[in-house]
Amino acid sequence: MPIHALALAAAALLGSPLAVAANCSIDLVSDDLMRFDKTSVTVDASCPQVTINLSHSGRLPAAAMGHNVVIAATGDWQAAAQDGIKGGLAGDYVMAGDDRIIAHTAIIGGGQTTSVSFPGSALSTGTPYTFFCSFPGHWSVMKGELVVR
Repeated sequence: MPIHALALAAAALLGSPLAVAANCSIDLVSDDLMRFDKTSVTVDASCPQVTINLSHSGRLPAAAMGHNVVIAATGDWQAAAQDGIKGGLAGDYVMAGDDRIIAHTAIIGGGQTTSVSFPGSALSTGTPYTFFCSFPGHWSVMKGELVVR
């Protein structure tokens, strides 16, 4: 059982109110070895807004080893990643107007950080989502699952 569920159950048994903050942020670290520090992240379905925070712990510039975080439904992510090259570096390797993309951060290089927020209503419980880096050649290894609970 998740810790916040245990805390709520304990509060109910003790008859005391307890506020548990929803998990509404996705925090990822990328590096020069083409990897994220997590392969699975979870956000709560109750989030009015979800924020993606990305940091790049490497040293290489964005043009050589840039990373971003893109979120798409699992059934759409590979095609969206392949089409992302049309966006180019200036477009964060996301095809302009691609409605398969739920959200994405900017491409960043070593030592940089970026964040983006989007409406939590863009995600649904029970729908599988994938997060990935859309930099050319990265998406096949830099990916993971986003779970909405």
